[in-house]
Amino acid sequence: MTRTNNRAADALRPVELIPNVNKWAEGSCLIKWGDTHVVCTATIEEKVPTWLKGAGHGWVTAEYGMLPRSTANRMDREAKKGQQGRTQEIQRLIGRALRGCVDLRAIDGMTVKIDCDVIQADGGTRTASVTGGFIALYLALSKAMKQKKWEKLPVRDFVAAVSCGIVDKEPVLDLDYQEDSHAMTDSNFVMNAHGGIIEVQGTAERGTFSPEEYTKLLALAQKGIGELIQKQRAVLMTGTGNE
Repeated sequence: MTRTNNRAADALRPVELIPNVNKWAEGSCLIKWGDTHVVCTATIEEKVPTWLKGAGHGWVTAEYGMLPRSTANRMDREAKKGQQGRTQEIQRLIGRALRGCVDLRAIDGMTVKIDCDVIQADGGTRTASVTGGFIALYLALSKAMKQKKWEKLPVRDFVAAVSCGIVDKEPVLDLDYQEDSHAMTDSNFVMNAHGGIIEVQGTAERGTFSPEEYTKLLALAQKGIGELIQKQRAVLMTGTGNE
């Protein structure tokens, strides 16, 4: 199997994290992951959903969307045709992933909303949204801490996500659209910096895949997520890491 740009089976596409791309949002990040580009913003609201009032903790939620020409052929805006099931599923994944890294009790009475807008898609938009969304979330919570909203940064751990799959019978890391469209299996992994699994989505597109193959995909995901979190740390702690 030959991958685009002769990429190795265990290699990520080039990843660039550009923080603070939005003037108004409390936190923002443009993630360029190969030819998939997603703008992620974080907004802090001093309220929680009605069903959470008095629960003693805050909330993190997400919305996701694709611009009409983010793909090869124009798609209608969902505002015109209604939100699709795929969109709902992806934004719930992003919300669950990012809630898993926040001390919700520390942000009692607050809601953080993460908006992920895909401006160009070439596979892995949900994993890019989680990875870039974490940057936006971290920046927003850091800004609020500086404003004395809370004394300690309410971030439990770093979180990133990556896709893996079996293409032409070979386990590979970080599928682009061409690979994803004819993969034998496609899996998405969300993990924290300590290797803890937050969520796994795995589907056999053709037939089944074995426990041994799953173990190989997990190992690839651990490697890829480790590299992504290194990039997140470099951008947030030093402002570098995109070389």
